[in-house]
Amino acid sequence: MYKLEAIIQPAKLATVRQALKDIGVDGLTVTEVRGHGRQKGHVEVYRGREYQVDLLPKVKLEMVIVKDRKEEVIKAICDAARTGKIGDGKIFVTGLGEVIRIRNDDRGESAL
Repeated sequence: MYKLEAIIQPAKLATVRQALKDIGVDGLTVTEVRGHGRQKGHVEVYRGREYQVDLLPKVKLEMVIVKDRKEEVIKAICDAARTGKIGDGKIFVTGLGEVIRIRNDDRGESAL
């Protein structure tokens, strides 16, 4: 099993959620986050004054998937979130040793 964390643009959330739903991925945690990568933010003007916005709004998606669906899920996220411009985001993949459902103590893939 793997834990996938995808950092995407907020405007792409609905598109990515639909792409995941289309391939049968239902379990998902969504968090509004702020950060920056290579783009390092941008300058905005408010009431005639310039100021640096260095922490941009993003959305973090977290999900746990079975091993044989990893590439399918990654492709769905990438295809749905891609604009081709800087700031599209990243996907982090981490291997999981065990998953436990608290309600009934199911373990492994049956806990998903």
